[in-house]
Amino acid sequence: MTTISRIAVALVLVASASRPLRADDAAKERQAIVEKGIAFLKQSQSPDGSWSAKRAGPGITALIVAAMVRSGVSTDDPAVAKALTYLESKVQKDGGIYEKQLANYVTSVALLALTECNKDGKYTTVIAKASKFLKELQAARDEADAKYGGVGYDGKSRPDLSNTQFFIDGLIAAGLPKDDPAIQRALKFISRCQNLPGEQNDQPFAKKASEDDKGGFTYTPIDPDDSPHKTAGGGLRSLGGMTYAGLKSFLYAGVAKDDPRVKAAIAWIRQHYTLDENPGMKQAGLYYYYHTFAKAMTALGEDPFLDAAGKKHDWKQELLTALKKRQRPDGSWINAGDKTFGEADPNLATAFAILSLSYTKAK
Repeated sequence: MTTISRIAVALVLVASASRPLRADDAAKERQAIVEKGIAFLKQSQSPDGSWSAKRAGPGITALIVAAMVRSGVSTDDPAVAKALTYLESKVQKDGGIYEKQLANYVTSVALLALTECNKDGKYTTVIAKASKFLKELQAARDEADAKYGGVGYDGKSRPDLSNTQFFIDGLIAAGLPKDDPAIQRALKFISRCQNLPGEQNDQPFAKKASEDDKGGFTYTPIDPDDSPHKTAGGGLRSLGGMTYAGLKSFLYAGVAKDDPRVKAAIAWIRQHYTLDENPGMKQAGLYYYYHTFAKAMTALGEDPFLDAAGKKHDWKQELLTALKKRQRPDGSWINAGDKTFGEADPNLATAFAILSLSYTKAK
């Protein structure tokens, strides 16, 4: 082979390596990654059908059920069937689905799981009662109060955006209409978490937002002086996971894409687009971030996504690549050292990873 031929072959190989995967190749790659992750989860399942129940009650189990079923695993599969039986055992008299703590989080993600598995109407009554229970956890007394419309870990704790976004996810999945008063109240709280002063956010911290934080969302507007996200200028830092959570919640609840709140959130995301970290939190909550990113991007429907520098991103392929390189040989994912979000537990990180991948399917 001549030198010129060798160069030509090398150039072809380089071009092939850099060329985006075809849709069918990407689908096969995604399926292989997902199947490997599900195999890990099946072997890590406890005899009672749960995952990580001693640490997190039924919450992680619900996430895993949703992840498996969204990925094509049948509800008749032994692992899913056992997990559903376990979740059914955690239905409380008040309608909630939880054990001792995190009633909102766990009931909300249980709704995500049960609605995925309710093809024959088996869980319709349970879903209705759980939805009613969630509504009762919402702070809804005084609209002037920053807590108004928000939801915390239970009906007594301080509201935050993370809990409130799962609250909306669960209720929308359960079939609650977008104009339901509970959803509209939640939007009021979510608007108050955005670094966007004006009619929708009357909180003082929003007026102190830096240029870098404007349009993004913070964890909670409550007690900003004690917040770990307080900035030197007296504002509150915008966070990646929370900004995608805010955007997703707006879109799920029917807020128009030309609404100033939505446009400001998208503008912040264009400036901070990344899959290397959870902006504002570095590696903490990385898989939580991936999951929220995937759901928000799907709801937005901009594919490819254009960042502030004008670069186009095939976000589905980029997310697939990010998760592929982080998957461990046993099929799991883990965020070692993450104490804030609990992703040092491979069951939780793997649940979020597989859920994230379920949104990377081609249309």
